[in-house]
Amino acid sequence: MSAGLDRAHIRRAFGRAAASYAAHAALQVEVATRLREHLDASPAFAPRRILDVGCGPGEGVAALRARYPQAEFLALDLALPMLQVGKKNEEGTGSFSTGSLAQSPSRALENEPGPFSFFLCADAQALPLAEASVDLVHSSLCLQWCEDPGLALAEFRRVLRPGGLLLFSTFGPDTLKELRAAFAAIDRMPHVSRFVDMHDIGDALLASGFRDPVLERDDFILTYTDARTLMRELRAIGATNADAQRQRSLTGKTHLADVIGAYERFRRDGVLPATYEVVYAIARAPDAGQPRRQGGEDIASFPIERLRGSRRRA
Repeated sequence: MSAGLDRAHIRRAFGRAAASYAAHAALQVEVATRLREHLDASPAFAPRRILDVGCGPGEGVAALRARYPQAEFLALDLALPMLQVGKKNEEGTGSFSTGSLAQSPSRALENEPGPFSFFLCADAQALPLAEASVDLVHSSLCLQWCEDPGLALAEFRRVLRPGGLLLFSTFGPDTLKELRAAFAAIDRMPHVSRFVDMHDIGDALLASGFRDPVLERDDFILTYTDARTLMRELRAIGATNADAQRQRSLTGKTHLADVIGAYERFRRDGVLPATYEVVYAIARAPDAGQPRRQGGEDIASFPIERLRGSRRRA
């Protein structure tokens, strides 16, 4: 389920956007809020350790902290500047302790007096965590920036404890369809990142070994006075074109003007629309001993105490 993305470009783009992200991320905040509403269906769920993948400047950690004040939090992002902003934001609240950037999360919970946060600069496709070490994996609008979303889902499955909960949102293929069509009217190069279909996400969840997956879909239509404002907003949150086959040179003024002109055919009632297709997913990690997919093979894990030996008499 490769999305054909340039990981180094993604890291740089979101790193540059760390300072401006919060001021332009109204959609991202709304999506994350709707995502966390799914937790209302499990009032008895009390995770001890929560992993927020693609945490950005820390809005998700703060919201989850209010819901689960006694949990330990692992805030993970590919872009170090995002983590630095998130750590500064958490320290500013004065309501809980924070660990250092890239500090190992292996420290036992009982050794810390109350809530504690660790900040990890790492890739969602290669989580630096032990197997079955997390109770809740939360990830809002991060999966679409993974070069191989299926690999990221397999990692989420690996680090979740038996019965642990996965909760994530991601963009679907209709996202920014107007901008994509405007560029396609001018040239054949990819200018808008491709996004994975909801059905493929569901298949990947099952292939990774998750049980009882539930997927939902929302369409958001944001409006702009002009296409340049949309493009500036996308840059401000780091959501630039990360397609590995993209044109590497800068877009010329004439070429950009042609794209802006092509976008005008979507204008209605004096504004330009920008569509975002959002997919929400919630699933459970299976009980111990149930297989997970890795490298095309089924891998089963179970507690050592369940291992029984036998002797054969000659």
